[in-house]
Amino acid sequence: MMIKTGARAVAPKVDTPPAVVSSKPAPAAPDPFDSPSYKDMPAYVPPKLSLPADKLTVYKELEQGTPEWFEARCGVLTASVVHQLLTAGLKVADNLTSKSLTMALAAERITNYVEPMATTRDMERGNLDEPYAREVYSERYAPVTEVGFMVREINGYRLGYSPDGLVAEDGLIEIKSRKQKIQLATFLDDEVPGANMAQIQTGLLVSGRDWLDYFSYTGGMPPFVHRVYPDQKWFAAIIAALVQFETNAEDMLDKYLKATEGNPPTERIDHWEEMEIF
Repeated sequence: MMIKTGARAVAPKVDTPPAVVSSKPAPAAPDPFDSPSYKDMPAYVPPKLSLPADKLTVYKELEQGTPEWFEARCGVLTASVVHQLLTAGLKVADNLTSKSLTMALAAERITNYVEPMATTRDMERGNLDEPYAREVYSERYAPVTEVGFMVREINGYRLGYSPDGLVAEDGLIEIKSRKQKIQLATFLDDEVPGANMAQIQTGLLVSGRDWLDYFSYTGGMPPFVHRVYPDQKWFAAIIAALVQFETNAEDMLDKYLKATEGNPPTERIDHWEEMEIF
């Protein structure tokens, strides 16, 4: 089934919100707290980075978490899992984690089906907190436009991203719902957790936007906001991981087709399909 793509989302034109709310500015960006007033601060111009010329598709109307959303993501490498393909030194990983992810996405391409994932309490809290966090950001900084899914084709390969929101005409927001002790640690460290950087930089690469506001939210505590800009080193590492992933997935699929030749698939039975109660 083909998913009709919407036009590229255009957010309301608004003034850009403050670049950094934490006391530590983003690299190379001026610190607004060192200026007598924000208006006096020189505008920060992010470096121009080379983006793949291949097209960007925006699934504007898809609601995240719906069957249609999962269908659009089926078999596609997405920002939330790219970290599994990279080492701490930004090298392409070759380990059990990277192989497991490649097999999972290759299997989705075979069946056109995304297997349900067990939901933890932290994941449930994140889903419930997200609209409240988005509202807080909109009230304090700038309006947010929701978009279901984005896919950029790079060297003929597809890389996906589900943004938590678009800000103005050139920004993004990435929301993280945190336990209290994690939120405290984030304020004390005063920086975006390294574990989230692969997802953030992939989002910037896919969307082509100039900046992303990392918004760490815990009900009952202040939000932590820090602006992140595109990084060419990250882009190069992500693209290298994408190419290697596709090479490995193609090899797996070729071997699978040979191994299953003449052996037709069985019928899929959904044992957990919701039953209508009369």
